[in-house]
Amino acid sequence: MIKLLFIGLWVCLITIGSSYAAAYWAVGQSGKEEEVYLEGLEYRKLPTITVPMISEGEVKGYVVAKLVYTADAGLLNEMSVEPDSFVTDEAFREIYTNGVVEFGKLSKYNLNEITVAVKENTNRRMNYEVVQDILVEGLNYIEKDDMRRIAMQAMKDEQKPTKAADAAH
Repeated sequence: MIKLLFIGLWVCLITIGSSYAAAYWAVGQSGKEEEVYLEGLEYRKLPTITVPMISEGEVKGYVVAKLVYTADAGLLNEMSVEPDSFVTDEAFREIYTNGVVEFGKLSKYNLNEITVAVKENTNRRMNYEVVQDILVEGLNYIEKDDMRRIAMQAMKDEQKPTKAADAAH
C-alpha cells in the first residue's frame, strides 16, 4: 500500500514539474517574439484628407486622399510627438501645391514624387528618419457641386426620423 502511495506521489511531482517547465518555456518564448515585433515597421492610417483645388481664384473641387504610412516601431515608441499630424500636414501641402485642376478634372500627376516628397519633408521636420514609406489607400477628385449635393444629402439623412423613433410615437 505504501509503495502505491509513493508511486502516486512521484507521478504528481513529475506532472507538476513538467507543467511548470512548459509554462516557463512558453513565457520566455513570447518575450522574444515581442522584441522582434517591436523592431519592425508599424503601419498607421491617417484620417481622410480633403484638399481644395483652386483655379482662377475659385474652388473647383476637392481631392480626397486616404493615406497610410509606415514607420520604425521602436523609434515611434521613443518619440514624445506622434508623426501623424506632420504626415497629414505635408500630404495636404504637397497635394495642394502640386494638384492641378484642368477643365473641372484632376490632372494626372506622379504619385511617386508626391509620396517621396511627403516622406522626406516629414522626416526633415521631425529631425529623424521616422517615416519609411507613404502608401496611397485612395485618391479621388470630387467637384464642388457634387460635394454640396453629398453634404445636403447627408444633412437630409440625419434629419429623417429612424424607424425606432417612429415606433416609439
